[in-house]
Amino acid sequence: MPSSARQAEPPAHAAGGSMPAADAAAAALPQAGGLQWFDLRTVPATPWKNGGGSTRELVCWPPGAGTDAFGWRVSVARIATPGPFSQFAGVDRQIMLLDGDGVTLHSEDAALQHRLQQRWQPWGFAGEQALDCRLIGGPSTDFNLMLRRGHWQGAMRVLHEACTVGAAGAGLCLVLQGQWAVLGGDRARVLHAGQGLWWPAPPGARVLQPLHPLSPEMAAAQPFAPDARPALVWVDVQPVRS
Repeated sequence: MPSSARQAEPPAHAAGGSMPAADAAAAALPQAGGLQWFDLRTVPATPWKNGGGSTRELVCWPPGAGTDAFGWRVSVARIATPGPFSQFAGVDRQIMLLDGDGVTLHSEDAALQHRLQQRWQPWGFAGEQALDCRLIGGPSTDFNLMLRRGHWQGAMRVLHEACTVGAAGAGLCLVLQGQWAVLGGDRARVLHAGQGLWWPAPPGARVLQPLHPLSPEMAAAQPFAPDARPALVWVDVQPVRS
């Protein structure tokens, strides 16, 4: 889920040629954007060339941008073996553990060390920072946000309360646990764990409303969550204005 991209991670899906990062900022935002729905179960996982894991890309903006020119990117990654993270010069990264035992991330000189073991706790770092990844136990799944520095800004957070989609800028949300009703528009819709939506610009009034808390039995069966409250990860991104 920015991807936990390590060396030899495949490029972001591209529908055409790359475009300069400068053109991917504010001018790339359409005047009106629609909601794009997704389900992790149907998002293809692209294996890394080194065999160490795979990435499911949820959005790469603007369309057609490669890994050297995207403005913002969100992905889910599965880390199966230890190894170095890929470096992305000029990119700010945020990562959050979704499932598994977690990993430790550290620079070669040990000046930077982080233990990514507690679920749903975002951590940010510079994409050009050389980091090595070690598994704490078995494979892990993480959620990732990448932002082209100086062109896009944003953050991820975990929410348990009702929220409004696309009040400002672009963004994405992914249900981690429970059920969430999407209210507004032509009809209401209910999202379950692993489902979500993203928007390239404010799409008009849409409210996400958490439904009933999970029973203890259902909460224990959820892959991501430490408690029984409905939860989703929320990403807000906006172009940097000069």
